[in-house]
Amino acid sequence: MTSELLADLEWRGLIAQTTDRESLVKQLDTEPTAFYIGFDPTAPSLHLGNLVVLLVMRRFQLAGHKPLPLVGGATGLVGDPSGRNEERSLNDTDVVEQWVGRIRHQLSKFLDFEGASNPAVMTNNLDWTQPVSALEFLRDIGKHFSVNQMLSKDSVSSRLESGGISYTEFSYQVLQAFDFLELYRRHNCKIQLGGSDQWGNIVAGLDLIRKVEGATAHCLTIPLLMKSDGTKFGKTAGGSVWLDPEMTSPYAFYQFWLNSDDADIPRYLKVFSFKSHEEINELISLHESNPGAREAHRALAREMTTLVHGAGECEGAERAAKALFGQAELTDLDEKTLASALSQLPGTTIPAGEPIPTWVDLLTASGVVDSKSAARRIIKEGGAYLNNVKVASEDFAPSESDLLFGRFLLLRKGKRDLAAVEIK
Repeated sequence: MTSELLADLEWRGLIAQTTDRESLVKQLDTEPTAFYIGFDPTAPSLHLGNLVVLLVMRRFQLAGHKPLPLVGGATGLVGDPSGRNEERSLNDTDVVEQWVGRIRHQLSKFLDFEGASNPAVMTNNLDWTQPVSALEFLRDIGKHFSVNQMLSKDSVSSRLESGGISYTEFSYQVLQAFDFLELYRRHNCKIQLGGSDQWGNIVAGLDLIRKVEGATAHCLTIPLLMKSDGTKFGKTAGGSVWLDPEMTSPYAFYQFWLNSDDADIPRYLKVFSFKSHEEINELISLHESNPGAREAHRALAREMTTLVHGAGECEGAERAAKALFGQAELTDLDEKTLASALSQLPGTTIPAGEPIPTWVDLLTASGVVDSKSAARRIIKEGGAYLNNVKVASEDFAPSESDLLFGRFLLLRKGKRDLAAVEIK
């Protein structure tokens, strides 16, 4: 039910702005309503920031409404100026086309395109933008836009203040408005969802539908998610966390949630989890009473990794995490899972054919300690491990029989500090 859907979104902190709220509720209560969110192919994969709005789309479909996920084969060639202080690098047409295909495949994992009574329909704005000539676009669409209003958009005015904006990116809001108009015409799409930074572009689409078709449409924006320290969600020291397993491994994806700041977990549970309010509140209570147990972290890591990568990959990520810290056997892991887990650790490499250095030399080379004397002290204190087996001698050097899959070694200092060694 729509009333329950919007109340749920409010509870989860997922509504930033809406147009006429009463009219929006009436539209959603009247009939299953087609709605869309656009995803531009600016990289080969979606990332965690995209997941926020994508899961709102999933919630709308579960409530009975019809998703029209749009992959911007046209707008991806132009570049959205929102939130940027400089021009986006334009990618070649064939590159964008390849990324469109990859992102369409990713979207199909989160929405039901076949079995539902309200199946999702994949769309691409290149389908209606490419056939239109420049003159047709200017006469039929461009004439409805006031340059004064376009200049007042935050994404444009901030760029003008910081040095200027090209006509290419300035035109992005017109193209996005054209998308809304075409989806209204082709699929009776009456709602656009998007991040709160898209408000100006979305409202431009509403105005275009009103001027061209004399009709009313709606929009709902979702707050941009920030970490408790004020930094952008979905970023790590290594860069963005991607949904593509080749760009961010399932193990690294699982670890992102497991290692999230304690202060962020209550909000992350509400934003991402599909558990009931009661289940989420119970996890938050457990978290607040004993954050060190990380029960809420683990529950969210399991749910999100299963949703994005599947139950098998989630189980593999959990096995790897346990094995790395001595709670399971390293030999129970397959080579791909172990390699993925070790790739996330500080480490060092040894050229194939060279003698394997001592444990002291290896740990020092990994950067986990800053001197050989510190590494020796760890051995004396009983906190040195190779492949989860305690190292007792300062002169100990691993042999070839210690290599996992003939090429890996796992070093551990104390309970939590890990390093990887690979023979290359």
